[in-house]
Amino acid sequence: MIKATLMDYMGSDITVVNAARVSFGKKSSNTYTTDKDDKLIRYLAEHRHMSPFGHCFASFHVKAPIFVARQLVKHKFLRWNEISRRYVDYEPEFYVPKTWRGRAKDKKQGSEGEVKTNANTCGHQLDSLFMYRQLLDEGVCPEQARMILPQSMMTEWYWSGSLDAFADMCNLRCASDTQAETREVATQISRRMRSLFPVSWAALMKFLTTYHTLCKVAEEYKFRYEENNDE
Repeated sequence: MIKATLMDYMGSDITVVNAARVSFGKKSSNTYTTDKDDKLIRYLAEHRHMSPFGHCFASFHVKAPIFVARQLVKHKFLRWNEISRRYVDYEPEFYVPKTWRGRAKDKKQGSEGEVKTNANTCGHQLDSLFMYRQLLDEGVCPEQARMILPQSMMTEWYWSGSLDAFADMCNLRCASDTQAETREVATQISRRMRSLFPVSWAALMKFLTTYHTLCKVAEEYKFRYEENNDE
């Protein structure tokens, strides 16, 4: 049910190379030179010279539950246009997970393993749908009637942005400690971006991982330093 579909894209690895070389008044041919151009792209990614990657774009249509959308919309520099239930009132679709995961024991957030539950989750979704229909039938406006629909309701949006912006999102959301449903969206996007911009994507994912890891270490060090000084 969760699906990210490529709608459009612009540019290629050679676009990144030419955007970087224009600083010196140079331009590569349309034929990608493996050794020379690979080295340049890796250098740009490693030293966080991101502007050349910003000349490549992609646009996706994503369908996912609301609770996933509300996590992903936080990412900066990616354009987002979503369906609005202020304007549409057709019957919603709901997300039902194949399994229910347990609460992570060593984190405030996250999950692990699998748990069994007797909660009638499907019944709750159907009750919400029935009440939604009732409100609409009684003349309540869609922008208010929607408030009783659960976060498991499916939504859809167009998500567009530059190569480096999507790489930053995927680097964070493809990590093993992210929510599985959110990771599913990011993984689908990552696969498509890798096929469109293979050299650039590999370089960005490698060096952004290092960058974000260092940031996490710095944040942890700062937290512990401030905690110790407070004492």
